[in-house]
Amino acid sequence: MTRDSETRARIEEHWKASELGDIDTEHAIYAADAILDYPQSGERFRGRSKIQAQRGGHPAERHFTIARISGSGDLWVSECVITYDGATTHSVSIMEFTDGLVTHETQYFADPFQAAPSRAALAEPIPASVATDKR
Repeated sequence: MTRDSETRARIEEHWKASELGDIDTEHAIYAADAILDYPQSGERFRGRSKIQAQRGGHPAERHFTIARISGSGDLWVSECVITYDGATTHSVSIMEFTDGLVTHETQYFADPFQAAPSRAALAEPIPASVATDKR
């Protein structure tokens, strides 16, 4: 198994554990001193224990669908659809690795919105299969 395939497998395990609520496996991917940034809220969580604590206290029922995982070496991106109590949010997770562990993750969140009618002649719908494509 190559280093990239091992990293991809660890990321897939992380998201599967997130879906299952297995908080220990979900957070095993992080270095003890990892940093998690949420730029939209201006929050930074420093350390695996704080990252795990802030996720463990989330009151919503959450589900994760991974659209795509891309990357190589020490930089990986996951595109996700997260459902919080039935409402979907699109998310991009950028993970930076050092020695096989995430040392810095930045997550961006975006709610769905209606397409502008002025773009209708230019656009086409994204196929539903993209939501489960793991390119």
